[in-house]
Amino acid sequence: MGGRVTNPRGNNVSEIIDRQKPEVIAEHRLHDSDTGSPEVQIALLTKRINHLNEHLKVHKKDHHSRRGLLMLVGRRRNLLDYVKKNDVERYRTIIATHGLR
Repeated sequence: MGGRVTNPRGNNVSEIIDRQKPEVIAEHRLHDSDTGSPEVQIALLTKRINHLNEHLKVHKKDHHSRRGLLMLVGRRRNLLDYVKKNDVERYRTIIATHGLR
Protein backbone atom coordinates (compact mmCIF):
# COMPACT_ATOMS: atom_id res chain seq x y z
CA MET A 1 0.00 0.00 0.00
CA GLY A 2 2.24 2.93 1.24
CA GLY A 3 2.79 6.02 -0.81
CA ARG A 4 1.60 9.55 -0.56
CA VAL A 5 -1.24 10.85 1.54
CA THR A 6 -4.02 11.99 -0.76
CA ASN A 7 -7.38 13.58 -0.33
CA PRO A 8 -10.52 12.01 -1.86
CA ARG A 9 -9.92 13.80 -5.16
CA GLY A 10 -6.51 12.12 -5.46
CA ASN A 11 -4.43 15.26 -4.85
CA ASN A 12 -1.34 15.04 -2.68
CA VAL A 13 -2.23 16.98 0.47
CA SER A 14 1.24 18.43 1.03
CA GLU A 15 1.30 19.67 -2.58
CA ILE A 16 -1.97 21.53 -2.01
CA ILE A 17 -0.56 23.26 1.08
CA ASP A 18 2.71 24.01 -0.76
CA ARG A 19 0.77 25.63 -3.61
CA GLN A 20 -1.00 27.94 -1.14
CA LYS A 21 2.21 28.81 0.71
CA PRO A 22 3.34 31.70 -1.58
CA GLU A 23 -0.10 33.31 -1.28
CA VAL A 24 0.01 33.15 2.52
CA ILE A 25 3.55 34.56 2.57
CA ALA A 26 2.60 37.40 0.21
CA GLU A 27 -0.41 38.28 2.34
CA HIS A 28 1.44 38.45 5.68
CA ARG A 29 4.98 39.58 4.83
CA LEU A 30 6.34 42.83 6.19
CA HIS A 31 8.51 43.64 3.13
CA ASP A 32 9.22 42.16 -0.31
CA SER A 33 11.83 39.59 0.72
CA ASP A 34 10.19 38.64 4.04
CA THR A 35 9.60 34.91 4.45
CA GLY A 36 10.63 34.30 8.05
CA SER A 37 9.11 37.01 10.22
CA PRO A 38 6.93 35.79 13.09
CA GLU A 39 3.84 37.06 11.25
CA VAL A 40 4.57 34.86 8.24
CA GLN A 41 5.52 31.85 10.35
CA ILE A 42 2.37 32.15 12.45
CA ALA A 43 0.23 32.50 9.31
CA LEU A 44 1.76 29.35 7.78
CA LEU A 45 1.36 27.40 11.01
CA THR A 46 -2.26 28.56 11.34
CA LYS A 47 -2.96 27.33 7.79
CA ARG A 48 -1.48 23.91 8.59
CA ILE A 49 -3.28 23.75 11.96
CA ASN A 50 -6.63 24.53 10.34
CA HIS A 51 -6.01 21.87 7.70
CA LEU A 52 -5.16 19.26 10.35
CA ASN A 53 -8.24 20.21 12.38
CA GLU A 54 -10.44 19.49 9.36
CA HIS A 55 -8.61 16.19 8.81
CA LEU A 56 -9.14 15.15 12.43
CA LYS A 57 -12.87 15.90 12.27
CA VAL A 58 -13.15 13.14 9.67
CA HIS A 59 -10.43 10.81 11.00
CA LYS A 60 -11.04 10.89 14.73
CA LYS A 61 -8.69 8.00 15.54
CA ASP A 62 -5.65 9.36 13.68
CA HIS A 63 -3.51 9.86 16.77
CA HIS A 64 -0.28 10.42 14.83
CA SER A 65 -1.78 13.44 13.11
CA ARG A 66 -3.21 14.62 16.42
CA ARG A 67 0.29 14.58 17.92
CA GLY A 68 1.58 16.55 14.93
CA LEU A 69 -1.23 19.05 15.42
CA LEU A 70 -0.30 19.51 19.08
CA MET A 71 3.32 20.09 18.12
CA LEU A 72 2.31 22.74 15.56
CA VAL A 73 0.06 24.45 18.11
CA GLY A 74 2.96 24.50 20.58
CA ARG A 75 5.30 25.99 18.00
CA ARG A 76 2.75 28.69 17.15
CA ARG A 77 2.24 29.37 20.88
CA ASN A 78 6.00 29.89 21.32
CA LEU A 79 6.10 32.33 18.39
CA LEU A 80 3.11 34.22 19.78
CA ASP A 81 4.77 34.40 23.21
CA TYR A 82 7.93 35.78 21.58
CA VAL A 83 5.99 38.49 19.73
CA LYS A 84 3.96 39.34 22.84
CA LYS A 85 7.14 39.74 24.90
CA ASN A 86 8.78 42.05 22.33
CA ASP A 87 5.87 44.03 20.85
CA VAL A 88 2.38 43.80 22.37
CA GLU A 89 0.71 45.86 19.63
CA ARG A 90 2.09 43.54 16.95
CA TYR A 91 0.82 40.58 18.98
CA ARG A 92 -2.69 42.04 19.16
CA THR A 93 -2.66 42.63 15.40
CA ILE A 94 -1.67 39.02 14.73
CA ILE A 95 -4.35 37.69 17.09
CA ALA A 96 -7.01 39.83 15.41
CA THR A 97 -5.86 38.92 11.89
CA HIS A 98 -6.04 35.17 12.46
CA GLY A 99 -9.04 35.15 14.78
CA LEU A 100 -7.14 33.45 17.59
CA ARG A 101 -8.47 33.52 21.16
